Amino acid sequence: MSTIDDTTTSPASALSVERNGINEIAEHERRGKPRDLFWPWFAGNVSVLGVSYGAYVLGFGISFWQATVVVVLGVVLSYVLCGLSALAGKRGSAPTMTLSRSVFGVRGNRLPSVVSWILTVGWETSLAAVAVLATATVFDRLGWGGGVVTKVAALVVVIALIVLGGTLGFELIMRLQRWITIIAGVLTVLYIVFAAGHVDLGKVMAMPSGNGPAVIGALLFVMTGFGLGWVNAAADYSRYLPRSASSGGVVFWTTFGSSLGPAVLLVFGLLVSGSSKHLESAIGTDPVGALAGILPTWFLVPFVVTAVLGIVSGAIMDIYSSGLALLNAGLKVSRPVAVGVDGVIMTLGTIYIVFVSGSFITVFQGFLITLGVPIAAWAGIFIADLVLRKRDYAERELFTRRGRYGDVRWDSIAILVVATAVGWGLVTNTAAGWLSWQGYLLGPFGLGGTQGAWAYANLGVVVALVIGFLGTFLTGRGAVSRQEQAPAVPVDIDETDPRVIAE
Repeated sequence: MSTIDDTTTSPASALSVERNGINEIAEHERRGKPRDLFWPWFAGNVSVLGVSYGAYVLGFGISFWQATVVVVLGVVLSYVLCGLSALAGKRGSAPTMTLSRSVFGVRGNRLPSVVSWILTVGWETSLAAVAVLATATVFDRLGWGGGVVTKVAALVVVIALIVLGGTLGFELIMRLQRWITIIAGVLTVLYIVFAAGHVDLGKVMAMPSGNGPAVIGALLFVMTGFGLGWVNAAADYSRYLPRSASSGGVVFWTTFGSSLGPAVLLVFGLLVSGSSKHLESAIGTDPVGALAGILPTWFLVPFVVTAVLGIVSGAIMDIYSSGLALLNAGLKVSRPVAVGVDGVIMTLGTIYIVFVSGSFITVFQGFLITLGVPIAAWAGIFIADLVLRKRDYAERELFTRRGRYGDVRWDSIAILVVATAVGWGLVTNTAAGWLSWQGYLLGPFGLGGTQGAWAYANLGVVVALVIGFLGTFLTGRGAVSRQEQAPAVPVDIDETDPRVIAE
């Protein structure tokens, strides 16, 4: 087996292709401070799409004040999980789904890696579609034509930017996101100022309160749509930090950077969409484009720049992590090739959403609910395993079945399967007929069945998370102790080739 030359050499510039894949990061490449994590996480989550989420939250039939509490709690709590996941990167020098081998085994980890890959590809596809639709809507209002030609041109540009960013990798992402944070942040503040005139506080405050299931459903929807969609990627950036970096700083700056933008934008979205039923309805078809309708014409170009910058920023982070997840799933290619594979799938998916699908939110909610359950189960397992560890990971042994982490950890896979099965039994999904079998436990558990009050509360997401965490925390202590006390196993350097999962 041959190795790739210079796999652990830092890129000379942001325009060089990152050669690191799922391999451990060499000590001389580990640099920076925890506060550097603020820039990529803020830029990746400052999209004005967060304003549209305000309409989705109100769609659960709850009041403004209930929705505000739901938004703040859901955003912050879900991103705290990202902060904890990022801590694993500093302690293990490897991507999130590579570190997951410690609890699932080297080859057993392929199962959650596939789930993670599907989730991140789905996110990047959704974001790309939103960027294309938003551009077409703005062009149409400006009289520049928002038809098929505009959509095709926007699709080509958006896809090219996302794939290029993901291919060049870490160095570009860290530098680019700092500028996107500043530009998108300023333009987003201006958007809020210009759109604030459309807020009708009387209508907003008059919205009736919802019941308990509705509040819980909205909370879990926010958690699934924000932090839980990033937990499986959080260590992909912190892995480059020095071992001496503050652990508390890693958790804080990841959480703060991720949650600040969404929390502000979601609350503003509650105010705007709660003031207009028409806008709330329009958001369901074109989440960002609908927001352009409340802006003065002269601000539409800055608006579309804001929207596309924020969305593309998040999508670049997604495709970077989806490429790493694909390598962890077993594909033996270089990281840039894996990004290219994901780019093709993202393009096809975006074409479907833009030119075929009639309703974006229906497809998107179905995607979030269905994949949100297993990824929540995985997050619970991974974070419980991290909490149990007293020492850093033995990085090189993550690449061999002969090492302390083993081949397949059937106990962890069993917990993942059980948590997912229970979780799917406690959610319903009307987005696609082939998913109508979900919710099969709502009746037996006395929750009113698939038509009852709890049918759309998405209980399965948090239940899967709790089962994954408690199942691992209560049964995994012995396994973690044995791993940490095991003697080191020599690992052939070929097994750290970033293209290879050790055989």
